[in-house]
Amino acid sequence: MANDCLTLLGTKGGPAVRSPDAMPTASLLELGGQTIVIDCGIGVTRAIVSSGRRLLDLDAIFITHLHSDHLLELGPLAHTIWTSGLKRNIQVFGPQGCLEYWRHFLSSMAFDNAMRVEDEGRPPIEELFTVSEYTEGLVCQLESISVSALRVNHPPVTECFALRFEFGDRLIVFSADTAYFPPLAEFSEGANILVHEAMVEEGIELLLKRTANADRLREHLDASHSTAEQAGLIANKAGVGKLVLNHLIPADDSNIGSADFLDEVRRNWRGETIVGSDGMEIMF
Repeated sequence: MANDCLTLLGTKGGPAVRSPDAMPTASLLELGGQTIVIDCGIGVTRAIVSSGRRLLDLDAIFITHLHSDHLLELGPLAHTIWTSGLKRNIQVFGPQGCLEYWRHFLSSMAFDNAMRVEDEGRPPIEELFTVSEYTEGLVCQLESISVSALRVNHPPVTECFALRFEFGDRLIVFSADTAYFPPLAEFSEGANILVHEAMVEEGIELLLKRTANADRLREHLDASHSTAEQAGLIANKAGVGKLVLNHLIPADDSNIGSADFLDEVRRNWRGETIVGSDGMEIMF
């Protein structure tokens, strides 16, 4: 379809915000007539509107795992869609724990929600959002789009999933946060687009120099995340059409740019590679 598009709403790895040009993780996928948000890092609502899309046109939201840079703005996004005039159902899919997050969010907004139902005549927000928890395997069918999940390696989080969206001959895979994980190559085999997280070694060293708990952070990054070189290896094994680097570490250091990520990718992959940036649109 001519209108199929991936929009990178936020491309920064980690929850800290140091620049308005590099916000935490969120993506918008327009595929098969469906408009889908993948992950809801802080800033996702504004990013959707800034991209020229209407909040009321969203059909579904997927959360890959419950780290804050992927989840923090799920509730506020849903609430803002509701206050924009929502009158139909939107489906939300997340791993174990997502329902608890949603219940607590609704509880925290109980006063405002009740007032808007009574004073403005809105349907209750809980009637318009259906939140479902998923695990590995087939997640759902969105019209003609098949969505499946693969548990990836992101310790200490165990409920973290790569997501595969398939519509006809279109296949788009999101790695989620993961250490190098060879089964992801089979999961992504033949994908038109693989969206994969990426770190640059030189950038990690610069990040550690300005971080108080550098030793612990280094342990986490080594155990739980992939380098751009490893992302290239997955892309090569999977034979994907295009590799898109996302969840960049670092994404907000002027000493590290797209060329540094590409240099690492090229050690294993010579195919088309795009280093993501906030607001970037990729047609396919």
